[in-house]
Amino acid sequence: MVNLKGRDFLKLLDFTSEEIEYLLELAADLKAKKKAGIPHRMHEGKNVALIFEKTSTRTRCSFEVGANDLGMGSTYLAEGSQIGKKESIADTARVLSGMFDGIEYRGYGQELVEELAKYASVPVWNGLTNEFHPTQILADFLTIKEQFGHLKGINFVYMGDARYNMGNSLMVGCAKMGINFTACAPKKYFPDHDLVDTCKAIAKENGCEIKFSENPTEAVKDANVIYTDVWVSMGEPMEVWKERIDDLMPYQVNQKLMDAAADDVVFMHCLPAYHDHKTKVGKEIGERFGCDALEVTDEVFESERSIVFREAENRMHTIKAVMAATL
Repeated sequence: MVNLKGRDFLKLLDFTSEEIEYLLELAADLKAKKKAGIPHRMHEGKNVALIFEKTSTRTRCSFEVGANDLGMGSTYLAEGSQIGKKESIADTARVLSGMFDGIEYRGYGQELVEELAKYASVPVWNGLTNEFHPTQILADFLTIKEQFGHLKGINFVYMGDARYNMGNSLMVGCAKMGINFTACAPKKYFPDHDLVDTCKAIAKENGCEIKFSENPTEAVKDANVIYTDVWVSMGEPMEVWKERIDDLMPYQVNQKLMDAAADDVVFMHCLPAYHDHKTKVGKEIGERFGCDALEVTDEVFESERSIVFREAENRMHTIKAVMAATL
């Protein structure tokens, strides 16, 4: 029987396939209970600290609503805290461990959440670092399982920059769960070689493949899932924006690409997405670079094949499962 009580949730590399499957089954059960109006306040009276050095919609709301559903209080810590400024990560971990039953961290380097976990005496959960985004992948996999009924053998294609948290975490998760993973982008956007080698070894044990392609049409030929993420982050210089857009526009997810995939293909995105000009950022992109959309067209994003909003909702159910299991 799987028992995750007291465990940190920092990256999927730390977990077995069976443990990940357990979290997905627990999330599905908690989701069913919530839909049916069945209370599941299994951690009544506990409290969690939510450290956000990077802003968020889905992650923050998921932790707060999930904590409330489990009977817990939550305290949001952002610019107003002393973390990493007047107080070290190690000291912060020990202070918060005396007041809270669990700690979430969303910020920058993976080494920061690892240090937090080292010094904390309560479970620590990774809400996103530069290198890994494990709670997102649980939501993605729950959504895929709901859509297809299984994970093993699914053909999954990630389009675009695969060097950072989403490309890394999806590759790890797919290797762990027997999903065939292809990253499609110019070579300079492929993940770190050492992580690729690690994932290929894991994939071999689980009967799946890790592949890379620079040809979008060939990459999606048998794809059941086409996934993408934003190409650039706000705050990066415009020279970077131009370079990424020039490099990655051939890898945009559009209707032509969807038509080249399997008949049952679905589109996924961790959000937010630059698919139109309805946001301030989207408008700026259109004016500066003369394009209607970046990583995905509005036609695909709003189509029946798009399951992005169910995927977004599942962030809450899977994050709730992580908190429930580790506490």
